Amino acid sequence: MEKLMQALQKLSTAEEFLDFFAIEYQPATVHVNRLHILQRFHQYLRQTPLAADCSEAVAHETCRALLDKAYRDFIGSSAVKEKVFKVFRDAEGVKTVSVENLRAALPQRQKAA
Repeated sequence: MEKLMQALQKLSTAEEFLDFFAIEYQPATVHVNRLHILQRFHQYLRQTPLAADCSEAVAHETCRALLDKAYRDFIGSSAVKEKVFKVFRDAEGVKTVSVENLRAALPQRQKAA
């Protein structure tokens, strides 16, 4: 498994990872979601620890399957829906106020003052 880990350390872009594992992908999907795909891949790797004594072939196939799963999460979905990063999870709790509601509340505040 050491050879695989050394090879992975040399990769930096989502496209490089996908090419390394021979996963077919749509460039447009990767372009928009590259960081999200890599972060989801990382999350999947943490959830699926590999045994230290597993073979290179098993490690390679496991990583390939997890990266493919991470990529497929974003086909027909979006970063906002998938909420990989904290900023998207936190945004769900944010409440918005419409301009109409603000305008309606303004005269009441002016009268109260």
